[in-house]
Amino acid sequence: MAGVAEAEAVGAVAGAVVARPRVLLVAPRESYRIAPYIAAAGEQDIDLVIASEGEHALAGIGVPGVRVDLADPEASLAAIRASARERPYAAVIGTDDASIELAVQASESLGLVHNPVAAVRAARRKDLARRQLSQAGVPTPDYWPIELDRPLAPQLDVVTYPCVVKPVALSASRGVIRADNRRELEAAITRVQRIIAGLDRREEREAVLIESFIPGAEVAVEGLLRAGQLEVLAIFDKPDPLDGPYFEETYYVTPSRHPRVVQDAVATRVAEACVAYGLREGPVHAECRINERGVWVLEIAARTIGGLCGRLLRFGTGYGLEELVLQHALGRRVATRGADGAAGVLMIPIPQAGILRRVEGVLAASRVPHIEEVVIDVREGYELVPLPEGASYLGFIFARAPSAAEAEAALRAAHAELRIVVAPLWKAALR
Repeated sequence: MAGVAEAEAVGAVAGAVVARPRVLLVAPRESYRIAPYIAAAGEQDIDLVIASEGEHALAGIGVPGVRVDLADPEASLAAIRASARERPYAAVIGTDDASIELAVQASESLGLVHNPVAAVRAARRKDLARRQLSQAGVPTPDYWPIELDRPLAPQLDVVTYPCVVKPVALSASRGVIRADNRRELEAAITRVQRIIAGLDRREEREAVLIESFIPGAEVAVEGLLRAGQLEVLAIFDKPDPLDGPYFEETYYVTPSRHPRVVQDAVATRVAEACVAYGLREGPVHAECRINERGVWVLEIAARTIGGLCGRLLRFGTGYGLEELVLQHALGRRVATRGADGAAGVLMIPIPQAGILRRVEGVLAASRVPHIEEVVIDVREGYELVPLPEGASYLGFIFARAPSAAEAEAALRAAHAELRIVVAPLWKAALR
């Protein structure tokens, strides 16, 4: 990374020792994103510290940790400040929706560049986000915040169909259900209530959001904000129709095959939504729908893309996504470079509930032309929970090909080689 080396050399005296920057990564204990950040920090001579739950966040692999409790921000901030007194942090990064607010509060407490807390809260809360977009004049579907501790019938009388029921604060399409009539709507709300019943925050377990269903093609946008200006890193096409009743994401392919004028409209709409939220710094991940009426923002998260999908950014920019986020957090500019061809990922869906016995055909799938890697994340003997209750994927398939169409075809061919063997799960009734 010549650009990084040059940045480190500016103002340095020959022979002087340049201190390695120290960055705090705030992450839930089992976040997918921890390992890629550790690797990226090691490649860039950055001292990474993990703030997570547990006595030793990552004991045994040489990464220091700060113990925090994401449900107790005041105690967590005190622990982070104590760690910073030992040696200052140059930046604080939040990895997941659950850790973003604490990361912002820590940045504010330490005098580092950060987003407003209200902005990241709006990005995490779908009900607040819709209100922000509507007030700013950004096109948004009709929406109805529903309070579950009040009688439902009068609240549902104003809803139009088809519509989509959403928890106000979950991600990865968990609990998102389409309803085409009142009966389906009431059943969907009952189902979502069970999903959110265990959430820590009362306002998130006693409310749901209903939105009018927006038809059209769906894309995802990965970007970085710097002083309020959006740099689009990649636009991912989602070639499978996402019409419900559930909205499981599967294929992501880049570069986008939409016309340039459409891609520009997507970038413009995402930038408008970031302004409406009040977001100004750091990574953003957006989901949008495109139809004859224009571009509609489904949601914007003040974090990177989920799972292992950030690997695709190396194709589009020449750098891993975590490398770009770390450099941005340190105030460095990296000259990205495009690449020929295309790349894609399949988030392997869970076919049915039960106990995973085995996944057959992995070797055959990995031998499909243009397939780079097949990753199975769930171990044999573990329970599989599909959407809308589930919160994870079986694994990932990565492809790189001369064109987006070939990358998509390779992913589909590889997926067809897999046979997922699932045994029924028998749960004993409690007496």
